[in-house]
Amino acid sequence: MTLTHDNLTMAIALTLGAAFLLGWFACWLVHRLTRPGRAELGVLDRLAADLHQAETALEQATTDWGQREAALHERLAFSATELATARSAMQEASEEIEELRAYIERHLGPTS
Repeated sequence: MTLTHDNLTMAIALTLGAAFLLGWFACWLVHRLTRPGRAELGVLDRLAADLHQAETALEQATTDWGQREAALHERLAFSATELATARSAMQEASEEIEELRAYIERHLGPTS
């Protein structure tokens, strides 16, 4: 049996057509089997809502943390100012005590 040029062309065309149809069917089948179902879409929607809620909570926590940090820095600065004022007052009181001791010793004499 000899194949003529027309028969060979027809055999190649049919083979290529069958290969194309087989490839298209395989692609459709894989797509059909891997497509998420309605239940999976519901789970994905719930996960997306949970993620959005978590992001909102993180944003709120970050804002709260920043406000608390600012308040603590303000309190720290206020405490540092009060400490400096108290040290200055203690230094002045110490100097005044020393002056009073010197005055007492000058006017009353040594007390031993």
